[in-house]
Amino acid sequence: MTNTLHRYGDAESFNDDIIVFAITGKGKNDEGAVPKLKKFLSLAIPFQPVNMGDGAHGGALRASQKLNPTSHWKRDQEPNFQAVVEGLDKAGTAAVVFDKRENAIGFVKAVKEADLGLCVNISTAVEGAEEILDAAGLCRHSINYSCGFQGHTEKLPSTQVLQLTTMCGHGMISQTMARKMIDFVKEGRRTPREAAKYMSRFCACGVYNPQRAERIIEVARKKME
Repeated sequence: MTNTLHRYGDAESFNDDIIVFAITGKGKNDEGAVPKLKKFLSLAIPFQPVNMGDGAHGGALRASQKLNPTSHWKRDQEPNFQAVVEGLDKAGTAAVVFDKRENAIGFVKAVKEADLGLCVNISTAVEGAEEILDAAGLCRHSINYSCGFQGHTEKLPSTQVLQLTTMCGHGMISQTMARKMIDFVKEGRRTPREAAKYMSRFCACGVYNPQRAERIIEVARKKME
């Protein structure tokens, strides 16, 4: 089970959204796992991820309690992957996000070669995950499906808002924030890239995909014109 399982969208919408993460089991393989998790993250950097992080410190773009809200727009918008690697200091979850399948394939092959002894999961459309595994010469151990939303679905926000908010599985990006970012872009106050990077900072474990968010915001902007 993973908090990345409930990202909203059809299979095609995950063509640019692949999360590969490693996790330790308490009392099983967590002892001495920190160097292995660091290695896992380091192996990803040459394959051009769009985000990475760990469950304790966040992603490659982070919020800060030392800055006021307006400062975020003036900050460096480039992800700091090395800071994520260096900051990981306890066993847990380490995640890497890709927007290109060929990059994810290269990374999974490198992880297989490294044989770190960690549990590794791929979160994307089922067909996409199978393609990555086949290319890496691996057989999947198991599969989890999300059953989607049930009940009074007419009360849910728009498709674009759901796609933006559910990329943060811990619920740190609210519906109102997503709508506000879409409105900002529609009004010409921010670019889709700026809005996507801004939201990425609030994801507590680094699995938010700013490239997919940028695409979704652009689609929402055009739809509202």
